[in-house]
Amino acid sequence: MYILIIGAGSVGRSIARELLSYSHDVTLIDNAAHKLQVAKLADADWILADACDPLTLRQAEAERADVVVAATGDDKVNLVVSLLAKTEFGVPRTVARVNNPTNEWMFDETWGVDIPVSTPRIMTSLVEEVVAEGTPVHLFRFHGSATSLFSVTVPKNSPAVGRRLIDLKLPATAVVVAILRDTHPFTPAVDSTVEVGDELLFLIPVREKAEIEALQRIFEAPAADPEDFAQED
Repeated sequence: MYILIIGAGSVGRSIARELLSYSHDVTLIDNAAHKLQVAKLADADWILADACDPLTLRQAEAERADVVVAATGDDKVNLVVSLLAKTEFGVPRTVARVNNPTNEWMFDETWGVDIPVSTPRIMTSLVEEVVAEGTPVHLFRFHGSATSLFSVTVPKNSPAVGRRLIDLKLPATAVVVAILRDTHPFTPAVDSTVEVGDELLFLIPVREKAEIEALQRIFEAPAADPEDFAQED
């Protein structure tokens, strides 16, 4: 595949290095000369220019790109590049970096963005995944299918422990796609039994808030009774 990366900073270069290792053709564009570290990625093509200028994208042959990755540290640039790539050059897939979470609402098909990637949101999800046992944690959104990937880690006192998936009365639109147990993933069956510490991965349609709340009721451990902490005289 031919992949065009806008932004040759540490993020753009890391993406390029990974893609080159899989034998993809990669071109990086940046308007800052000091970022064009050609010697570190000699197999990539480099262009020193403003990617918001359609002439630059034409020079990079954006019309034949399979994917355009807008990876700069400026949300405005990432949006403009995505829109140009989609509307002017017909690029099949655009991926755009979201730097400021408050701008995330703009990173959609209106601006030509197929896949927004928000580093702050990803880090927040990873933190929540560690500390929020029993609560569905949003990991990723598949924009092409309007579906999101959620993770639920089963706490010690969860009412789901020891029960089969088929007996949990999961929401109809919440699909269990994998269970992670002792660092090993496996495909669940309807008679798979839930164990403490299991991490269940669900695909849930976007905006299905009721399904998320239902999952929390199924897996979350009941709140401790204050009397359990009372000391006898």
